[in-house]
Amino acid sequence: MATAFMLAHPFGIVRIMSSFSFADSEQGPPQDANENLISPTFNADNSCGGGWVCEHRWRQIYNMVGFRNAVAGTQINDWWDNGNYQMAFCRGGRGFIAFNLESFDLNQNLQTCLPPGTYCDVISDCYSCQRV
Repeated sequence: MATAFMLAHPFGIVRIMSSFSFADSEQGPPQDANENLISPTFNADNSCGGGWVCEHRWRQIYNMVGFRNAVAGTQINDWWDNGNYQMAFCRGGRGFIAFNLESFDLNQNLQTCLPPGTYCDVISDCYSCQRV
């Protein structure tokens, strides 16, 4: 969720890190017997193999990169939060995002600043878009 917030917020230059899986903190990236790094392999489902995680290839991440590109040059408006772990904001009439880290549903009427249209939840999926 932190990566989604970083990509949704207009502050600064973002960097998406990808990584490798490991069993303990002393373990390095996948390598051969001569300590040469092993390149990731790519599975049929577009995920990485060979010990690599490749977070940048996750649908949620690359869709949020698309969101960031779509709202580039806009600022935050219509910020809302519940004082704890729910927040939402708009990006200049081009995008809207809401976060819920509570154990209960976010049940609030929110100003989206978006014109009427069909919009998709790019983090969860893009298969069921909603007309608003």
